[in-house]
Amino acid sequence: MVSALPRISGRRTLQVACAALVALALVAWWLLSMGGERAPGGRVTLATGVPTGVYARYGELLKQELARDMPDVDLRLTRSEGSIDNLRQLVSGRAEFTIATADAVSTYRARHEPGADRLRACARLYDDYMQLVVPKGSAVHSAKQLRRLRVGVGSDGSGVQLITRRLLKAAGLDFGKDIEPVRVGIDRMPTLLRQGKLDAFFWSGGLPTTAVQRLAQQYPVRLVQLGDLSKALHAQGEPTRYYRAAAMPADAYPKVQNGQAVKTIAVANLLVTTDREDAALTFGMTRTVIDSRDWIGHQVHAAQHVDLRTAVFTDPLPLHRGARRYYVSVKP
Repeated sequence: MVSALPRISGRRTLQVACAALVALALVAWWLLSMGGERAPGGRVTLATGVPTGVYARYGELLKQELARDMPDVDLRLTRSEGSIDNLRQLVSGRAEFTIATADAVSTYRARHEPGADRLRACARLYDDYMQLVVPKGSAVHSAKQLRRLRVGVGSDGSGVQLITRRLLKAAGLDFGKDIEPVRVGIDRMPTLLRQGKLDAFFWSGGLPTTAVQRLAQQYPVRLVQLGDLSKALHAQGEPTRYYRAAAMPADAYPKVQNGQAVKTIAVANLLVTTDREDAALTFGMTRTVIDSRDWIGHQVHAAQHVDLRTAVFTDPLPLHRGARRYYVSVKP
């Protein structure tokens, strides 16, 4: 004897159909937010900076987080001379993502450099602080007193040199005539200072910068305030609007600052890509940057300032469409 099949009521059928439609809608929304049907994968390159800078350390830690968040993505890190060099690597196709300061991005666009119109942002990260380092016994207490001295100004193509040129102009000094510019990066400047081959050096980086910390442990140094240049710096026009008056906290370099904050200027860092980049990958990269803040921040103090509320303020660049989808997806 064949048992009769249970009869499903019309109401029950409608409930099942509605549940199925809701599930399909959720799947469709997730696929749309990720920018495609497949999870991102393959080799991706992030241009960072010199080995002893914050860019490089941040990149190393972000790579670890990305391996957990998007295991099919093989993130490779490349060295660079700094922000301008990073942007050139990006638009040339040697990197898919990079970190660059807002003033460097603005300058790159103002010069109509190749690919400038294709630049897009994923997030505002942390601020770089301009640091002028001298031997502890130096007579220099302002950048205005650097005349005729040997000064580390950052490598060609670095954001450090870009800001240094503007600061020296604000100090009334000619970059090529009034100082002896030594065009090297943070990987070499501390050693040259310790050896007496530099009288001072400029550095722009997150706080604290490992290379400056190590130098302070080996050699007595002092940080020179730059607050007296703020007004003259901002009088130089459009690109300088990305600089803000700031103070290095007293505990940034405790061995150097003796409990005193140091007035300086700061500029925001951006995570940058191009409009050619896949939206799903950019969505995932942005998500990892935001979600990893606390873990990375325990090891790179500057990263503690990555904040979902401010990450969308990426002036002078518009957000990449994948990053924009991420921010929409987490909006309350």
